Amino acid sequence: MGRRRDPIERAADSSADLQEVSTWEPRTRLDRFAAWLYAAISYGLHAIVIAVALLITISLLVSPTVLVLDQPLVGMFFALSVVPAGLLAAYIWYTDITTNEPLGLLVGTFVLAVLFATFAAVTNTVAGAFLHPIPVIGTVLFFYLIVGPVEETVKLLAVRVLAYRSDSFNAVIDGAVYGAIAGLGFAAIENALYITQTIDTASTDTGLFAAATGITTSRALAGPGHVIYSAIAGYYLGLAKFNPDNAGPLVIKGLLIAAFIHGTYNTTVQIVPSLLAATWALGSTASVIVYIIAFDLAIAYYLYRKISRYRRTYRAVRKDIHDRYPSELTEFEPPQRSRTEYTRDERS
Repeated sequence: MGRRRDPIERAADSSADLQEVSTWEPRTRLDRFAAWLYAAISYGLHAIVIAVALLITISLLVSPTVLVLDQPLVGMFFALSVVPAGLLAAYIWYTDITTNEPLGLLVGTFVLAVLFATFAAVTNTVAGAFLHPIPVIGTVLFFYLIVGPVEETVKLLAVRVLAYRSDSFNAVIDGAVYGAIAGLGFAAIENALYITQTIDTASTDTGLFAAATGITTSRALAGPGHVIYSAIAGYYLGLAKFNPDNAGPLVIKGLLIAAFIHGTYNTTVQIVPSLLAATWALGSTASVIVYIIAFDLAIAYYLYRKISRYRRTYRAVRKDIHDRYPSELTEFEPPQRSRTEYTRDERS
């Protein structure tokens, strides 16, 4: 869709000078100063947000850093806790049938998710102080109105600030890829904080190892959920980029779906495993593991169907274009593509 134009501009001859009548471009020193100031404010606000997030992140990571320096083995637990989430994010990256995403954007999205996760940590702490004292309903409201929306928003923000603005974000499915990476970054810092808090309460070396093993297992199970939820929201962000007239509703829809699923997980994981343990005579730990895996598989299937439909449609349209115009280059076959990109296009 082209730029909207004033009636004067639509009717006027192309040679007419309509500066500050119905069109505008920087011409005078004041014009150029205004354009510069707008850019400075825009970039300055981004810089301030990132700087604040960085300061909060540094303050939160002091304890994990000291712990790792004192107990290097703890670093291994941090790494192990994100392995399942990392493998899932890698799989979603692999399903991108279009082109490779630049490593710099992937790393940048991961880092921004780590930084912005601290906003969620602060918000959750403040809101939790008000809602947790309310019996039963307070916890439910906390998960659905605070945890789900806030955490999914900051993960999507990590994509929106950097990768979304890049020309490399050139397909709807790229939103799912960067969303998954943002989920991985969020899970990484969340796991580090949870593991640190748990280990700090251990009184002996034996207790430390047992506590670290337990919380690492728990966080390893929780991590993939972050990847799945933000990949879903990211997919809708990808749709928004290529449907500018409906970008707002698409972003909101993705966030609503992701936040609802997130809140449902947090609420039910405290209830359903106990019911499973009582009904199937499972141990408490086994019940939690079974439920989390079942829940993640169900939601992952929803994401899988969306990605699979995109891949099938991509192949179908690509084949149709090549059948009709076998000698012409298309947007599906840009010139000078790498062997890696050809391989990714032909993957089944």
